[in-house]
Amino acid sequence: MPPDGNFSPSPGYFAGDSAHQVSPFDARGANSGVQDTDNLSWKLKAVIDGIASDALIDSYNTERVDAAKENIRHSTQSTDFITPKSAPSRIFRDAVLNLAEQYPFAQPLVNSSRLSLPCVYYLSPLITPDALHGPSHSRPGAPCCDAALQNGYLLQQLGGGFALLWINIAPPNNVQDLFPTIGMVALRIGDDPSGALQDRYLGTADRAVYLIGPDQHIAAR
Repeated sequence: MPPDGNFSPSPGYFAGDSAHQVSPFDARGANSGVQDTDNLSWKLKAVIDGIASDALIDSYNTERVDAAKENIRHSTQSTDFITPKSAPSRIFRDAVLNLAEQYPFAQPLVNSSRLSLPCVYYLSPLITPDALHGPSHSRPGAPCCDAALQNGYLLQQLGGGFALLWINIAPPNNVQDLFPTIGMVALRIGDDPSGALQDRYLGTADRAVYLIGPDQHIAAR
């Protein structure tokens, strides 16, 4: 509790799959527990340190309930494909398996338990409207895509706090003075010989600035 005693936390927060709502495929139940903790911990710290109001905690429920629904939906689809619950489902599953042996179009339809991926926070109150209209997989609310750079990897450079990612544009001279607690990462397309930085963060744009949260989800671009 901060010195002024203003923060009154709720009795507790649900995290992970302790209620066993997620079917045991894709490691979604286990991974969601780590992602829940990652999401909640930085918000609790910000409130306890007095740099955010306790209204920030409300975003935990908005973001992670959506993630739980997504995990349940995907794991249920995997379960239903492996063990169909109805005759039409079995016909569909068997047809997909037969076609996938010879036809590439059917192979992506084989749902044999896909690994867990971080959720996109479409409804998060912490994101802003997309001002870049760049690649869809780096839109506000999405988890950051990694990229191999000449001196390491992008996610390693972002750190564990808020970060401003400048791509093909130099940060203003006084930006670090204005935002001393926000990390600054400035990159050029030439820093990524693979082209992933252009493909994943710029698309057809020639430059961009991203605001990235401590959980490495994109807040604005």
